[in-house]
Amino acid sequence: MPMHFNLRHLHLFETVAACGSFSRAAEVLGMSQPAVSMQIRQLETDLDATLFERPQRQRLTAAGQELLQHARILLAQARAADEALDALRGPVDEAGGAARGFRGLLHLGVVSTAHYFAPRLMHAFHQRHPDVRLKLTVAKRGEVLAMLHEHRLDLAISGYPPSEADLEATSFARHPHCIVAHPSHPLVGRRDLDWADLRDEHFIFREAGSATRQFLEHLLQQQSIQVRAGLELAGNETIKQAVMCGMGISFLSAHTFQVELEAGRMALLDVRGMPKHIDWCFVQRRDTQLGGVNAAFRQFVLDEGALYAACRSAVQDGAGTVA
Repeated sequence: MPMHFNLRHLHLFETVAACGSFSRAAEVLGMSQPAVSMQIRQLETDLDATLFERPQRQRLTAAGQELLQHARILLAQARAADEALDALRGPVDEAGGAARGFRGLLHLGVVSTAHYFAPRLMHAFHQRHPDVRLKLTVAKRGEVLAMLHEHRLDLAISGYPPSEADLEATSFARHPHCIVAHPSHPLVGRRDLDWADLRDEHFIFREAGSATRQFLEHLLQQQSIQVRAGLELAGNETIKQAVMCGMGISFLSAHTFQVELEAGRMALLDVRGMPKHIDWCFVQRRDTQLGGVNAAFRQFVLDEGALYAACRSAVQDGAGTVA
């Protein structure tokens, strides 16, 4: 069967599909929109298939959806092959001496809470491998896992290990969670609070489906108590603003409020058994063997990731400062 496309055609097609717009894809690719349109038309002619619905051409047809799945797999395999060859060649110094490190693109996807430490992690890796290009994608947990499934990502960092059988998760660090309040809240400074002491407090919840929300609901079930859901907000930053306005207390990842805690704008509640922990996990597809820069970064995360993911989360004194 003749080959009707090459990797360049697949890359262009995948970019248009991912952007959902010919004009946005043209910007990403550094091309003109007419040039992108012309190459997509040529690809459709070569394949004898319509890939985008008319007239807007923003949605994929059934043929386009089928091609997109295979295109992402082929592009991911091509990247893996290129990285493996790069690793074998190895960059050399200006004098032609020993290899300095890996080359290629490191594209890491992380859930929103991990973006508080992921840049430090990537920077430390980059210092050892300066020829590596870095790209960080921050999204909701479901979106990050979907990108892994669709071969748009090879590497990710998430909280709760995914239940999907085709994804492999390896723990590399502890992820503390605490209950925070405005510094003037009546419970700040009280020692050894019980969960029952929080029953009548206005809780500010993360949105349904977030790992933080799932963790809190699990803990409340363990304690067999219900709390007053005073407010539900999307995202850590919005919740922090609500807490600092005195609108209620909240259960948050300790990564999210380090700056506000140090500035005295938020305080920790000394609740018995807190902080509670889940694990930070390095996530990859089971059907993909990592090579080159991706394999090196995975080992770096497993060896040293806990150092860069560490944060303070223990009540130290009545003012709610931390150790």
